[in-house]
Amino acid sequence: MATEQTLRDWLTLVRLPGIGPSAAAEIRRHYDSPAAFLDASEAHRQRKGIRPPIVQAPRGRESVQAGVEADLAWQADADDRHIVTLDQPNYPASLARIADPPPVLFVRGDLAALATPQLAIVGSRHATPGGLHSAGDFAAHLAATGLTITSGLALGIDAEAHQGALAAGGQTIAVMATGPDRLYPRENQALAHEIAAAGAVVTEMPTGTPVVRGLFPRRNRLISGLSLGVLVIEAGLKSGALSTAYAALEQGREALALPGSIHNPVARGCHRLIRNGARLVETADHVVEELRSLADALTLELPDAGPAVGAANATSTDTGDAPAEALDADYQKVLKEMGHDPISFDRLAERVGLTADILSSMLLSLELKGYVTPCNGGRYMRADNRTGG
Repeated sequence: MATEQTLRDWLTLVRLPGIGPSAAAEIRRHYDSPAAFLDASEAHRQRKGIRPPIVQAPRGRESVQAGVEADLAWQADADDRHIVTLDQPNYPASLARIADPPPVLFVRGDLAALATPQLAIVGSRHATPGGLHSAGDFAAHLAATGLTITSGLALGIDAEAHQGALAAGGQTIAVMATGPDRLYPRENQALAHEIAAAGAVVTEMPTGTPVVRGLFPRRNRLISGLSLGVLVIEAGLKSGALSTAYAALEQGREALALPGSIHNPVARGCHRLIRNGARLVETADHVVEELRSLADALTLELPDAGPAVGAANATSTDTGDAPAEALDADYQKVLKEMGHDPISFDRLAERVGLTADILSSMLLSLELKGYVTPCNGGRYMRADNRTGG
């Protein structure tokens, strides 16, 4: 654990005007510690070849001390609050490997969660019902296997991914762009408290940092940096979720995308990602297989994709027989109308009287649970290892 003075030096560094991630990385290339940089003369810093704004930044060190005291008071206010610096052993190794790791992390919850194998699930704030169902189903299934689900606490896909992980009794991590004392958005404050109790809420921004649009892309590199890969579920062409996926590619992580309807505007970002090299995934098994080689390279133990158990209904998803009665009535109806022969999506939609978005989501859920298998030609059939109602 860092001494109080060392921690003060780190907190002073990140609060100095003009010291962002790239400037901090430049400082670390020339100095072994924040104290060495702060205590050096301007002439010494100039001789290092550091850019002039960085050379002059310590002139403002006295003006940031009130903020440093606020940071320390935030940490002292509860046992589950932590400030972790880049030189500490409990700093997440995956994040330390990126080009511009944050010098300081403010964490509420379980520090150990940051060291677990993680999958980021991100997407549109204005997701369709089908996209929300997909995010919740994928997150629940993968969290129940042991993967930690990481996202950005935003409305839409992010929130649904966090909730899916919580429903499965798994861990989830929320990465924020504000200070640790300013939960955003307001609608997800209760969710943030649940996440802190079952995982962690983390930010690189010091206390008092308000909502600033430009900080969200900066936040996105943390989401990808903590994770083995980023799964995008519904994203428009200008969605911030795309910046998270591209950050993952730059950091040597996997970018994964769930395809959607060509008529769905919030699927176009996913399709562009796939055209630009992201891996197309359709099932939770696909996700785990895509992550496995990277997990091996990072010496992380990656869980298998199954079996999984949802905490909400304790429905087993192993490969043995399971009664369809464990499903909700709407899902039982889909299985009943499907019959035992392959059936086209359109024909099934006509039989059950559901919209394409809702039926697509339900089929994905049934596939993840092992009740349904996709066939050639866009058709579906019941899996042999499941019984019907």
